[in-house]
Amino acid sequence: MATDSWAQAVDEQEAAAESVNVNLRNIKDKAAQSLLNKLIRSNLVNTTNQVEVLQRIQTLRFNSVKSFEELRLPQNLIAQSQSGTGKTAAFVLAMLSHVDPNNKYPQCLCVSPTYELALQTGKVIEQMGKHYPEVKLVYAIRGNKSGMKLQEQIVIGTPGTMLDWCTKFKFIDPKKIKVFVLDEADVMIATQGHQDQSIRIQRMLPKNCQMLLFSATFEESVWNFAQRIVPDPNIIKLKREEETLDTIKQYYVLCNCKEEKFQALCNIYGAITIAQAMIFCHTRKTAGWLAGELSREGHQVALLSGEMQVEQRAAVIERFRDGKEKVLVTTNVCARGIDVEQVSVVINFDLPVDKDGNPDNETYLHRIGRTGRFGKRGLAINMVDSKMSMNILNRIQEHFNKKIEKLNTDDLDEIEKIAS
Repeated sequence: MATDSWAQAVDEQEAAAESVNVNLRNIKDKAAQSLLNKLIRSNLVNTTNQVEVLQRIQTLRFNSVKSFEELRLPQNLIAQSQSGTGKTAAFVLAMLSHVDPNNKYPQCLCVSPTYELALQTGKVIEQMGKHYPEVKLVYAIRGNKSGMKLQEQIVIGTPGTMLDWCTKFKFIDPKKIKVFVLDEADVMIATQGHQDQSIRIQRMLPKNCQMLLFSATFEESVWNFAQRIVPDPNIIKLKREEETLDTIKQYYVLCNCKEEKFQALCNIYGAITIAQAMIFCHTRKTAGWLAGELSREGHQVALLSGEMQVEQRAAVIERFRDGKEKVLVTTNVCARGIDVEQVSVVINFDLPVDKDGNPDNETYLHRIGRTGRFGKRGLAINMVDSKMSMNILNRIQEHFNKKIEKLNTDDLDEIEKIAS
């Protein structure tokens, strides 16, 4: 598929970003997490056997649009979906099935919160549209295209540039758009200006344009935004993750300092068999210290933290998933979206708090949700080292209405019981 000269623009943008020390981590942690999930699950649409779409001929599998001429998502859709679960394939099929290749002008728009996420969506389009070479793709990124109307049928980009192409430069005629996709809505509204820009684009589109909005989470702010973007929607929401708490046994351990927490951790490892474990720390400094101490004790340890590039994080997670390391020490960059079947224990070396020092209940849920997956029972252990962290734990218990039992890690018999 043709992508014109966007690659050069990408290189220039990356070079400029490096020169001012601006990277994906500093733009939006949520955007980085979403891109990470896309990278580590990038094999979702690589083969004909990995993805199956329910339609009239239920045995039909796909890796090109030619297999899916009858596939149609609901006309207007608001859907809750984690990154990497295949929803990109679903809306790409919707776009490809609506395009008339004989018309050389934009017919489908896909808006993403960052240009890195836009590139990942473009890769999926290129994979799935490889048997549809007459359909062309262009990226709406800063510095790309000038002084001419577009002949590509699909445009992917960020809200600001997409809006400029519709209004200031007139590269796109909004009245000819058949499908409008807004991806990662929860990331979108967290970025200054993106929400208003997306609404302005939507208001220019024809009433019969298919509107598809996807979001990993649906807080009230996201829901309000979604309803402004998508009129009369069909709605798909995931089952609440709180229900997974029923399969996870939760405990807390009283300590006085990080050294006592580390000793408690060693006692746990000495008493029960742990296939793989994820250990969450509040800061990179603590994570680095803990990873070093565990390595000195002979554990195979992987370290994941925010200063790493997204591709580096993906490589670390793949090694952990493959069992090359048995312990993953991480900050919040790994709190959601990572499924490793062998993880039997999650340890909160530090309890999660927000920027104001209040319990971060959503992060707690995502953290301990890394265990107890695939129908198995899980184990979550929380380290408490002060009155403040005890208060945080009590508030987490109240929020989820789940009792967290005390665990004495000096009693090996007691530790052995929790694994039974």
